[in-house]
Amino acid sequence: MQAVNLKLKMYAKNARAAGAVNHNLERAILRFIIASFGVLAILYIFFLYNMVSNIVARRNLEASARVLSNEVKRLELTYLDITNNINLEFSQSLGFKETKATFATRKPLSLGLGSVKILQNGI
Repeated sequence: MQAVNLKLKMYAKNARAAGAVNHNLERAILRFIIASFGVLAILYIFFLYNMVSNIVARRNLEASARVLSNEVKRLELTYLDITNNINLEFSQSLGFKETKATFATRKPLSLGLGSVKILQNGI
């Protein structure tokens, strides 16, 4: 009986030691999981903030692009209005004079039989 009692005490001691190791391992795993969730939550908030800030920046840039596009359209209309008013009388009032155009020309090539030699091919 004493041997069984001793064996039972040793088994209980080993079981407590194994339980303590198991308990410490479970705590370490739980801490790792909680820390992982914390890191993932921080990353989620970071990426969400970046997305929202990029959307706001894009909307601001789109508004600026619309303003610039309208300005370009207005300038194009002004340019077309000014170019439609340019004519010969307007240029003469500014002091410009009409010039006579002279073009460089050359004599045409003569294709007479006397000027072209036809060589016989040896093939």
